[in-house]
Amino acid sequence: MKLFFTRLGWGCLLCLLVAQLASAQTTPPSPAPAASGASARLRLEGQWQGPLPVPGGKLEVRIAITELANNAYFASLDVPQQRLNRVPMEVLVKGDTVTFTSAEVGCRFVSRRLPDGPQLTGQWEQPGYKTALTLRYSPLPPPPKNFKFQPPYRIEEVTISVSDGTQLSGTLTTPAGEGPFPAVVLLSDMGLQTRDAPFVDYNLFGSLADYLTRHRVAVLRFDDRGTGRSTGDSRQITTPLRVQDAQAALNFLRTRPLLDVTRLGLLGHGEGGNVALLAAAQPLPPAFVVSLAATGVVGREHLAYQQALGRADGQPDTAQAAEARRQEIAQQDIRRQAEKMRATGANSAQIETFLAQQQMRQRSAQKKQVEANLKKQQTLIDVVRQTADNTQARAILENMLRQFYPEMPAAQVLSTAEWMTTPWYRYYLDFSPLQGLGGVRCPVLLLHGTEDAQVNPATNLPPLEKALKNNGDLTTKRLEGVNHQFQPPMVEWPLVGGQSQPVFSPLALETIHDWILPPTAAAK
Repeated sequence: MKLFFTRLGWGCLLCLLVAQLASAQTTPPSPAPAASGASARLRLEGQWQGPLPVPGGKLEVRIAITELANNAYFASLDVPQQRLNRVPMEVLVKGDTVTFTSAEVGCRFVSRRLPDGPQLTGQWEQPGYKTALTLRYSPLPPPPKNFKFQPPYRIEEVTISVSDGTQLSGTLTTPAGEGPFPAVVLLSDMGLQTRDAPFVDYNLFGSLADYLTRHRVAVLRFDDRGTGRSTGDSRQITTPLRVQDAQAALNFLRTRPLLDVTRLGLLGHGEGGNVALLAAAQPLPPAFVVSLAATGVVGREHLAYQQALGRADGQPDTAQAAEARRQEIAQQDIRRQAEKMRATGANSAQIETFLAQQQMRQRSAQKKQVEANLKKQQTLIDVVRQTADNTQARAILENMLRQFYPEMPAAQVLSTAEWMTTPWYRYYLDFSPLQGLGGVRCPVLLLHGTEDAQVNPATNLPPLEKALKNNGDLTTKRLEGVNHQFQPPMVEWPLVGGQSQPVFSPLALETIHDWILPPTAAAK
């Protein structure tokens, strides 16, 4: 698609642009790094707008720019008169020259800006046409309180019926258009989670569902049993019950219009990845499986490591919240130091070096903490395995927790001991994630982040690969810099209100989407 005019003529082009509006890309572009030190001289965040001279009149052009944490930018182009909205643009900064390029509409704007100047002045270029253009600065308008943009896809609140009478409350998002579309069910990590899989200020499944649906993949996500608006007894959940829920969700998708029944898959995170693989070995399997950070070791080994790390997702809410707050406080402190460096003129290389050093220090401190805690956790687990009576086991656990962790609040001692004697915990201690995987015949994508501190890819990925060696269609990837929550390195987080905000790794999003719906298929 070319902007403003082609050989077809102005009137024909306007019709074509309106017709093609539905297919215009609406997601943010990949960031383009600025030249070293450029952001110390030029501040670009805001909205730049002005009239573009065209034969027969003028068109209002707006470019919105958001600065990122690594001296890079998100930029998007709006041309309201031609109904072009949030078209992605690449940004290149060299000295006082700022170049905007959009491959989608075939245009380029090469401009200059003096330090703190209120305008960008330069030349607009597209095939067969060049003209001078000046864009004036205005701050990005804040959205109204509680305002949410209506996404460009269908949203439906649904209920999934499980054979045991449980009702799972969920959200089905379907791309715009007639379909049929591939679809995927999202399965959460261990512990009780609602459909968006929230973690502090980050919604893992909410972000993933939005991206996939915008890119022609329908998504079903739901609240876990006994959580949110789903019914069921959350205390009785076990991994086999989670497999049953996954199968019910797949069966639900098989009844829906607009979906391609030959391309209905499961995508799980953590334990959800193991659940997806187990469901794929059962009758009526999914068409494909995407596993994000699934474990490859026996359950008690995984739990001992998780609890030693202080990040067992299945821990009581009080323990999870306390650990999340500790992590967030530490990350905020690092972000503040990095922003202070930016404000005093540090370039992107210096900031990246600082963040890498902080990450190494955190790893070193974390390793020492894990080693000290691991023996304690293994002792606690042995108590559970050797004591069948829950009341007796809880009493022993409470006493040992007080001895091991004198600073632990009394309420947390009680809730932790209760959690460690739940049906799920007792089952998971002897859970083998590899059992039955030889029967998986559908295509499988195994993704692990190299910075995953909770599910170490070096320990967990090889056993999964070995168990699936006869699959015939297995893809395995280690994503550089990605952590367990599938966030990119902090240096790649966008700045919102001057603060770095966690996001789903763009590399992971593209990898997942392109595997489910290869570019050749997406173009059809």
